[in-house]
Amino acid sequence: MRILVTPSSFGECGSEPLQLLQASGLDIQFNSKKRRLSREEVISLGSDCVGIIAGLEKLDADTLSCFPNLRVVSRLGSGVDNIDLEAAKQKGIVVRSTPYGPTRAAAELTLAMVMALLRNIPMADRNMRQGIWRKEIGQLIQGRVLGILGLGRIGREVAQLMIAMGCTVLGHDLVPDVDWSDKYNVRLVDFNDLLLESEILCIHVSSLDDNTTLIGAKELASMRPGSMLVNMARGGIVDEDALVTALKNETLKGAALDVYSQEPYSGPLTEIENVVLTPHLGSYAKDAKLAMEIESVENLLESLDKQK
Repeated sequence: MRILVTPSSFGECGSEPLQLLQASGLDIQFNSKKRRLSREEVISLGSDCVGIIAGLEKLDADTLSCFPNLRVVSRLGSGVDNIDLEAAKQKGIVVRSTPYGPTRAAAELTLAMVMALLRNIPMADRNMRQGIWRKEIGQLIQGRVLGILGLGRIGREVAQLMIAMGCTVLGHDLVPDVDWSDKYNVRLVDFNDLLLESEILCIHVSSLDDNTTLIGAKELASMRPGSMLVNMARGGIVDEDALVTALKNETLKGAALDVYSQEPYSGPLTEIENVVLTPHLGSYAKDAKLAMEIESVENLLESLDKQK
């Protein structure tokens, strides 16, 4: 039986996931392109496979129909919005993911983003590299009012980190867990109040089915003057053109993004000084990535074994 492994960096953080695959006796097709595969490449490499360890490649209904033998898609990551779950169900394809693996890594990167914005670290670094000795005054994280849009696994982890750093944390979620919020002293507020009150707004909502933009020009205009925005969720949740305008007009003091509507990103945000940009690094920490790769292999093998 043949399986396809689409993430190009699979196995770079440790040999354990590769050893698990090799010990299974499966015929393994790896991605040698060192980039995200196109739809045509996914089909060409894996048309006869029974399983896929999948990255962010789009596995829609048309693509899935090209895999007559496919029985399992094991997503390396927490989100499965790149997979047509209904089409997979109709074809009897099991879809698994690694929902807990990225949690701490994404939460710690959020904290790093917030610190970079508050202390103007990227700007100071750029100045030093250009021979400019200039002290940009920053702010403490202690005492800041931090709002979290989306209190899922990552949002909750961020809340606990920020509370430990001395922040007052507000939260908004479509299905709020009042018991959890009370336990960790996270004040639940409605969406509009979250925008109005947050000095730093961190976005951790899941992708929406209709790709709705939650933060557009209207929402940015209603945010607290001098506030900052951090998007660690999904590209498209924030209107990037509106964000550019808000930053240029100084409606916002700064922003940090790890996700974009089009990736790789090379748009106008790269030209704005008070923005921190990272290339979708949320779960890209060695420890977390290795754990997720091992889990994705275990999910694949377990699901294939159950179908024997």
